[in-house]
Amino acid sequence: MQFLYHPDAGLPALAVEGESYRYLFKVRRYRRGDIVAMRNLQDDYISFYRIDSLSKKEAGLELVRKEERIVMAERYLHIGWCIVDPRTVEKTLPTLNELGVSKLSLVYCARSQKNFRVDTKRLHRILINSSQQCGRSRLLELEFFESTEEYFFKYPHSAVLDFGGTPLACETKVDSILIGCEGGFCEKERKFFENLTVYGLDTPLVLRSESAAVSVASKLVFG
Repeated sequence: MQFLYHPDAGLPALAVEGESYRYLFKVRRYRRGDIVAMRNLQDDYISFYRIDSLSKKEAGLELVRKEERIVMAERYLHIGWCIVDPRTVEKTLPTLNELGVSKLSLVYCARSQKNFRVDTKRLHRILINSSQQCGRSRLLELEFFESTEEYFFKYPHSAVLDFGGTPLACETKVDSILIGCEGGFCEKERKFFENLTVYGLDTPLVLRSESAAVSVASKLVFG
């Protein structure tokens, strides 16, 4: 753990209870007088607190100091990802967060199963846990679209990953790209991006949608 999340980190005093309390004192075995690093994941400050008081269910923390410490990928990347099984999204989200993806748009495309509904609160908790582990100072931003048409209305210049596109190289400068779900895009959807830049992955293998998302993120963030 690089820090502990608290929505009010940065204030002069904090109370810690519930899951955070159990983690600090049951798992990590912190004691009164120890220093805990905390972030609110809304700004770039990391705050250091001394454990000032301790009861059976709650701890009182006093701010010692705080400093601006930006921990983010150098390159901005926005990925649009057509929705697949939410369990797959949940498993892949920490990897995208740790790779440094800035924003993730989850899009219901023609071949997404419409009965798939994503638990946004659960995704938020997953992102917090991932950020505590990898140290990034701000959460990956999440948003949702009911169709690819809605997505392209907001991001008319987004690139697209599709079969047969120009091979995506590490040095490619792309800051926004849409990835399809299993089965790819339908012909109606392809008309939305017929005048846009379309990339593909230079491999003879057929990748799962989540494998494609991780591959794209790795190439474009670290390229």
